[in-house]
Amino acid sequence: MTETTPYIDFQDLQERVINALKSCYDPEIPVDIWELGLIYELKFDKEANLVCVMTLTSPMCPVAGSLPAEVEGKIRSVKGLKDVKVQLVWEPPWNQDMMSEVAKLELGFL
Repeated sequence: MTETTPYIDFQDLQERVINALKSCYDPEIPVDIWELGLIYELKFDKEANLVCVMTLTSPMCPVAGSLPAEVEGKIRSVKGLKDVKVQLVWEPPWNQDMMSEVAKLELGFL
């Protein structure tokens, strides 16, 4: 008897992860981390494990010690994920061009 893998709607799962990320804010900037462009990649495997590759606005960011843990906690609250890892990277360095149009408008850059 073979075991079947349950169907996982990765598009729905990714949308729910993004919604969770949109509830995380850099306390110095009134825009969520998704719109700021701090999330570089969401990598799902076939078993619904997720690696979230993210950065901060700078290595000296005052929330460097707490924001990645907050991000992990928010993502872990999304039902359907098996495991979550947050990978903090510094390359490429974040810059304002990585912000969405929504973020640029909110911050008065457009």
